[in-house]
Amino acid sequence: MKDELRVRHTTRFRRICRWTGPCILSFLFLTCAHPPGRATQHTDAHAAYVPEPAAPESFRSLMDDAMVRMHKGMNIPYTGDPDRDFAAMMIPHHQGAIDMAVIQLRYGKDERLRRLAQEIIIEQREEIAVMQRILQELPSPPGVPPSVSTHSHEEH
Repeated sequence: MKDELRVRHTTRFRRICRWTGPCILSFLFLTCAHPPGRATQHTDAHAAYVPEPAAPESFRSLMDDAMVRMHKGMNIPYTGDPDRDFAAMMIPHHQGAIDMAVIQLRYGKDERLRRLAQEIIIEQREEIAVMQRILQELPSPPGVPPSVSTHSHEEH
């Protein structure tokens, strides 16, 4: 039983690394590749991404929209509770991965990437559900009513 769980965890970890590594590199490339003046003057790293204009309903415009939504959703006021803040920021991050995977399924042709996109959708939805459950179970931060401290991120 322990070995089976270890294998599952290792496999899942490898899948996550396969996705997050390129995602982080893409984010760094996109935020660093813009010429001076393209990024806003925000000090928040999530708010600094400003996409270039693209044709409506193109792969690029849809991906840019997904990135903007994700970064906007991740830009939350901190509560002082690292667990709550982590989960509240990771939910829109995971939703962003789902949104991008859906776009890949719409436009992508490579079967390996399409399969990976399908896995991302399934796994990220499961993880969002876990984080939402945990957020509901965590105690509210001091001075914040429970209804305000529990973020409900809508799915796209």
